[in-house]
Amino acid sequence: MRIAAISFLLGVCLLQGRASLAGAGALAGAAMALVLAAAVLLSRVRLAWVGLPRRQVALLLLAVAMAVAGFGWAAVRAEWRLADELTGVREGVDLVLVGRIASLPQAVGNGWRFILDVEPAEAGIPRRVLLSWYGERGQAVALPAPRAGERWRLVARLKRPHGFANPYGFDYEAWLLERGIRATGHVRGEAHKLDDAPHGLMQRVHRLRGALRARMLESLAEAPHAGIVLALAVGDQRSIRHADWEIFRRTGIGHLVSISGLHVALVGLFCGGMVGAAWRRIPALTLRLPAQKARALAALTGATAYALLAGMGVPVMRAWLMLAVAVIALLSGRAQAPSRVLAIALLVVVAIDPWAVLAAGFWLSFGAVAVILAVLGGRVAPPRGWRAALRIQLAISLALAPLLLVLFNAFPLVSPLANLVAIPLVSFVIAPTVLLGVIVPVDAVLVLAHAATALMMSWVRPLAALELALWEQALPPPWLVAFGVAAVGVLLLPRATPGRLAAPALLVAMLLWEAPRPAEGAFRVRVLDVGQGLAVHVQTRAHDLVFDAGPPYGSEADAGSRVILPYLRAIGVRRLDHLVLSHEDSDHVGGAASLLRALPVDSVLAGRPKPGSRWWPALEASTVVQPCVAGQGWTWDGVRFDMLHPSREASPSASRRHDNDGSCVLRVSAASGTLLLTGDIGVATEARLLAADPAALESTVVVSPHHGSRSSSSAAFVDATLAAHVVHAAGHRNPFGHPHPQVWARWAEAGTRNWRTDSQGAIEADFDADGDAGVTLRAQRIERPRYWHGR
Repeated sequence: MRIAAISFLLGVCLLQGRASLAGAGALAGAAMALVLAAAVLLSRVRLAWVGLPRRQVALLLLAVAMAVAGFGWAAVRAEWRLADELTGVREGVDLVLVGRIASLPQAVGNGWRFILDVEPAEAGIPRRVLLSWYGERGQAVALPAPRAGERWRLVARLKRPHGFANPYGFDYEAWLLERGIRATGHVRGEAHKLDDAPHGLMQRVHRLRGALRARMLESLAEAPHAGIVLALAVGDQRSIRHADWEIFRRTGIGHLVSISGLHVALVGLFCGGMVGAAWRRIPALTLRLPAQKARALAALTGATAYALLAGMGVPVMRAWLMLAVAVIALLSGRAQAPSRVLAIALLVVVAIDPWAVLAAGFWLSFGAVAVILAVLGGRVAPPRGWRAALRIQLAISLALAPLLLVLFNAFPLVSPLANLVAIPLVSFVIAPTVLLGVIVPVDAVLVLAHAATALMMSWVRPLAALELALWEQALPPPWLVAFGVAAVGVLLLPRATPGRLAAPALLVAMLLWEAPRPAEGAFRVRVLDVGQGLAVHVQTRAHDLVFDAGPPYGSEADAGSRVILPYLRAIGVRRLDHLVLSHEDSDHVGGAASLLRALPVDSVLAGRPKPGSRWWPALEASTVVQPCVAGQGWTWDGVRFDMLHPSREASPSASRRHDNDGSCVLRVSAASGTLLLTGDIGVATEARLLAADPAALESTVVVSPHHGSRSSSSAAFVDATLAAHVVHAAGHRNPFGHPHPQVWARWAEAGTRNWRTDSQGAIEADFDADGDAGVTLRAQRIERPRYWHGR
């Protein structure tokens, strides 16, 4: 079973890494036919010539067959899910939808976000969509609060799933695919509630969760950590503050404050223990059903109730399935090795959810259970009590380090110390008190749970503030990660295992690895996919510059925290030499505050502020800011940087709401070519630059002015650049129509190749130190395509 489960998992992983499903089913069918033919042939001939015993050949055939089965099953499931799609003619137009709210609605700013199960009406509309509903600007009347299970008739504008595509970034499209959400959109105009009664089990559960959330919010009022209590009670993780999430990230206790396998297992153990203790004392019950099996059934029942209360989301369902497999194995009456039960659980989870392999929680959950089995199993005298708990925590912190580096480019060094207090508090005080508060509608119980939560935060907050709380580094290559995983596997073996003392050397090699950087005289640039905004990273051999910081994504998120910082951490950038903010439009400075809080920045260069600007004083309050001025220049590692605009005499326009023509314009030059970063300049500034020095505009790669707006990229400017490539940084289906078709055509007619971030993802350009080598460009969605992209 262990070989079969791992082989099935491998086949699923191979399918999820494909760029297309074309031919996947035929490939799987042909491979399975070959395996069956080989099995029949080898069962009838002698295997002496092979040099392997018949059993080993049979296991090899089983492994291949299960891998093919996993590949084929994942392909079939993917085809089924992708068939439920939004057709092109229905994208971006007003549609009348009738359906029921199938999730716990989330408050977002002045509106709501929820999943709608659409009733069958017209072909080409998916069955499940994610909708945002915002009030109109200046509207005095608040939107009605939607509840789970309600049936609504509304007008919505939908689009196919689309997310940012950046190196090492989060794949939002895969996240939607796993949850069966096949379109996103927003409500337009009026909406009418048709029916208030929920329909089906999960809609009733979500209605109950909504009522519990409302009661708890009323009870805790303005309590600072109310979001953590809500997350433990009803799985509403969006209520947790961003600052608290950062503390959890730096201390490694995020798994304790969101309903996970640990909480599901704890509730199961508690319910099973209570029922088992009472069951033994009633002989009539014991004669009908052994206490051990009664305890297992009670554990599964309690865990099921808790999983439903959490909304039975995808991560919770995985944890519940693991527990269900363990209970069924116990009820079967046959002794099963723990590793075999874990393998069965792995097979069941991947078969039910083939996209689980794309989630970090899947690998961490099964990895943690495997570590626990390795620590407690196979020993003459396994540790018990607090010694076992301490050894397990240390082993998990060590063993999961390679996985955490791959998934998050970091792992918390203070995790054992933080969990030493946090695990007992959450497991035996906070979580039980929260569940008691769910059952008993008394405010004092919830206040007590919040007090215990505040106590836990008072312990982990100083740990998170330590400079060395978190080890961060660039993503190591796969072969080095494999060595690291092997090293921790050896370290978990008994002390007398040969080669055990050499394993730490492999771990040290993995931890000391640094990402390759450009050579002397060369530089690399990435125009990141941040939506409707701009963020560009320029890297030389020893220096890093970020030009603009992208847009905000709401009150607590922006391109700095969601896109730029994860990208910089993944490639090993821990400080910035320069942060250039071209001008004060929010789509260029929205993520600046996040960058300045998270990274040391030696210098900030910014476009001149407008009279009465609120942005510039706020920026100066956190760092030292210098204005961009034409004539500024510096050289890093043989690469030249020159500021071309604004001039010292230029002054911002007091009459315009956006002073795009005051944008910083930066030229970066190497032997192989030149990059031109233009901000949001318009035709007027382009004309001034042409009049001042048209030769200075000659470039190999240009990031188009103002995202490809029709108000920029004049014919004279395009001709003067002599560019081989132009990159348009624009958002998917943005309301401005960037890049404008006329601008796209103008660049193409000049012999320039057009690139765009909305459909191609982040664009990378490598400028070589050799003048004859030229410049190489590549796009993220072209280099790493996946079958679900754009579907």
